Amino acid sequence: MPIYEYQCAACGQVVERWQKISDPPLADCPACGGSLHKIISSCAFHLKGSGWYVTDYSGKNAASGASDNGDGAKLGGNGGGSDAASADAPKTKAAPASKIK
Repeated sequence: MPIYEYQCAACGQVVERWQKISDPPLADCPACGGSLHKIISSCAFHLKGSGWYVTDYSGKNAASGASDNGDGAKLGGNGGGSDAASADAPKTKAAPASKIK
């Protein structure tokens, strides 16, 4: 259930209430009986657990200096650039798809 905040127009007191979305808004101030209106407040919202950018992706490659393009392949590794490691690797010829059984 969300927490709603109300402020009294007469005395300025702020009231917090746990209410269902379907509950009617509060109308009367519990301190002075004046009229209340909803106020927008900042909430403490924190994403916990795995699966969020903060826990899984943020700063993962910062120490190594490597970057990832999102599909697991390192940038520049086989993207057409000349690399010393790829130049020394043996080159093999791939068989056509029709001859693979």
